[in-house]
Order: sequence, then structure tokens, then C-alpha cells
Amino acid sequence: MYVKVTETPTEQRHLDECGGFFVLKKCDSRGFGYMVFIEGMEDSDKKKGLWLPDSIMADILCRLPSKALARLRFVSKEWQSIVSDRTFAALHLTMKRRRPKEKLSGFFLQGRRYWCDEDIKSVSYVACSDDDDVREAAEKSVLSFLPEEVVILSSIQGILCCRSFFPSPSSSRPRLVYVCNPLTKEWTSLEWPHPPKEKETSTALVLHLCTSLTDVSTDFHLVSVCQRVATTMTDLGNVQEEDEEDDEFEFRFKTYSSQTKEWRESKEVCICSNKLQKKGCSVGGEGGRIIYWLTEDNRVLMFDFRNDLCWMIKAPFPSSELNFTPGVCLGEGGDDGRLQYVLISQDGFMVWELDDQFASLWSLKYFIAPDELEKENPESMFRISKRLQCHLTIESGPWINPLSFRDSTLLLWIYPDIHVFDFDTRKAKLLCLDSALGLSSCLSPIVIPYTMSLVPLG
Repeated sequence: MYVKVTETPTEQRHLDECGGFFVLKKCDSRGFGYMVFIEGMEDSDKKKGLWLPDSIMADILCRLPSKALARLRFVSKEWQSIVSDRTFAALHLTMKRRRPKEKLSGFFLQGRRYWCDEDIKSVSYVACSDDDDVREAAEKSVLSFLPEEVVILSSIQGILCCRSFFPSPSSSRPRLVYVCNPLTKEWTSLEWPHPPKEKETSTALVLHLCTSLTDVSTDFHLVSVCQRVATTMTDLGNVQEEDEEDDEFEFRFKTYSSQTKEWRESKEVCICSNKLQKKGCSVGGEGGRIIYWLTEDNRVLMFDFRNDLCWMIKAPFPSSELNFTPGVCLGEGGDDGRLQYVLISQDGFMVWELDDQFASLWSLKYFIAPDELEKENPESMFRISKRLQCHLTIESGPWINPLSFRDSTLLLWIYPDIHVFDFDTRKAKLLCLDSALGLSSCLSPIVIPYTMSLVPLG
């Protein structure tokens, strides 16, 4: 029996039930992975194939990453039954600390109009892999199990949050939010009560995972921020609209709980002179309780939904001293999910990590100068030093643009295609041709990093 179970060296584990131990050993160079057998078995038994009780097989499988289980569930009907069982999913979650951290599986991308709110239907998924193959065609049907086409919003621990298309103001069709697991194809939906005028929203998903074998449900929260032009009140109570050039924006927050099945409006209001960038959000903090959004002046809007607190965090660099428009995106990394701030400038690639949100204190985690980037990546970053120094742009935007970041992996657009850059290895790799993503995918795309999981819903 050939099973791809781990990328680690050979390991042994004692099994009292079998009176021996099983060995996970790499079997061949065909990429099928490892052979599982129990020492002490007769040769004739080995030739007939390995049989293990479901409880022991489940114990073996739950030690594997979700990405491996996504393939192994098709080995047999028995394995499909084990992996699809909700109790196994709970066991897999409770043992996550005994496994290496799940690797980034890929990215969801969806085109978006920069100057208008029209939704673009096509959603693409591009998988990350260790090979050097370039994706000439992105996967377009990953979310086809949902009852309608959607706009992607956010993702956490393998669960994806989407919304239905905004209908016309005269339409009576309800606006829905979908919470789904693309791996297991489980999904649930809820009505989104925002009126059409609140179209300028960004919604984040927060999960509360099951921690025991008897609790196989997953509770979640949705956090939605809505931006509006702020108004001032005179002593007489009259509303005075500000000049358009001096507009300030107020941000209000609403939260939804899957336990109460109700939306609640926060009392917190944040006033800012800039809108939110159309780059989605990042979820971090202990237990994933804090959501971050990037503003147009490259500051960070923070909302702690458990403590009902919002805050504006300064950027790790003084914007007043910049004579260029930097490329910026947010992400999270490490086991504690700390917020990380990616900056691409004429000085090179930098990643800052947030140490103190209330004092706006950051520490520099990575710095790679342009000449080092070009030396390590002579093809994809040819003459990058000169291009960054002259702030090279193309008609539709910057020549190089960071799209999404998670766990030291940066997805970026280097004209005209999509690349991934690993800050640990300092290597860039062409991931996907722009033509595979369709029109308007890279001008102002929605990009959601995704890591597979067996997290159950409902």
C-alpha cells in the first residue's frame, strides 16, 4: 500500500493494538510517497496488502496535513469514509499542534473594477506547489458547488467567506453571505441586511474551532466595516456637508454571530481622512479576534470585535518623507498570527511585524535590497534596481504590485504575470500567466490566500 503521508524523514510509532509498530518509509521516486507496513507481518500478508482497523487508520491519517488528505481520500471508499467523517475532522483539528504547520495551498483571485462597483463574476484558484510548472490555466470551478456565483471576501483556516452579487436597487432579491469549505464542499448562508447604499463594505470571517471530539460544529463571526463620508453637526443640529476635497470618512462596524444568528452594530466609530484600499483585510491576534484593513494613506484600521474597540495604527515608515508611491499589502504570519506589513519601494522588499498596536511599534522582519533580488532572480527581476528607482509604471498601474501575503509567501504582480516570492529562500517563481486569469484580474484584484482544512460547518 503506497501512501503519501509526510515530507519528514522516516519515523516510527509504537502501536499497542497491533503488538508492533508501523513504519512510514519513502517507497520510490514516482512521487507516490511512502509505504506503510507493520513490522512482524508475514511476507504473504504484506503481499496481500495492509489491513488496519479504522480506529488505527484514522489515527495515522489525522497526523497528515490537509493537503495530503485531500488526495488520499480518493485511495479507497474506506479512506473516503474516514476522512469525510465529522468526528475525524474534529480529531484532525485537536491534533494540529502535533503536525507541522499547514502550508499555504494557493490563492483565490477575482477581478474588480477600480473606478466603479460593478462585480466581475469569474473566480480563479491558483494552487501553490513545489514544482516549477507554470499555470497556463487557472481553476475556475472550485466554487461551483455554491448555488450562485459569488464575490470572495476573506478566508481563515480553510473556510472561505463570499457574498452574492449586489442586485440593482429596484431588485427584491436578498443579498446573501456564504461561508463554505472548498475542500469538503460544505456551506451555509445568511442574509446580509445592509442596504444598497452601504456597498462600500469589507467583511472578514472569524472562526471558533471545535476543540473536542464531541463538539463537531464550528461557530463563526462575521465582521463588516462600512465607510461613509463623515458629516459635522452645528449647535442647531443642522447637517453641514464638507467640501469634497476635505472629506473625512467614518467607519462603522457590524458583527454577526452564528450562535445568536443576529447582526449587532458596534458603538465604535473611527474617523479618517482616507478611504480603505481595495485590498481586503487580514485577521490576526490571539484567537483571530482582530481584523485589519489598509487605508489609502497606508495606515492600518484595526477592530477588536471581542473588546468592541477600533484603532488607527500608523505605518512603519513616515509617509511625509516618501517621494514615491510604495507598494503595500497586509498579511499575517507565525503561529501567533501577528500582523505583517509588506512594503516594496526603491530600497527593496521589506516586511514589518506589529509589536504594539496602540503605540504603532513595528519591527523589521525581512529586508532584501534590489541588487540582492536581481542576483537571486536574474530572470523574473531583471533590472529591478533601475525599475524601482525610476518608479516604473505601465498604463494600468505599477510595474510591480504586491497582492497578498501570508507566512513569508508573497503573491505579486510583476508585469505582465503573477509570481510568488518566498522571503525565506529569497526566490521568486512564475506561478500563473496573466492570460489565465482573464481581463481586469490584476488591475485591482481581490486576492485571498487559502490553506486547506477539514474544518466542518454546521
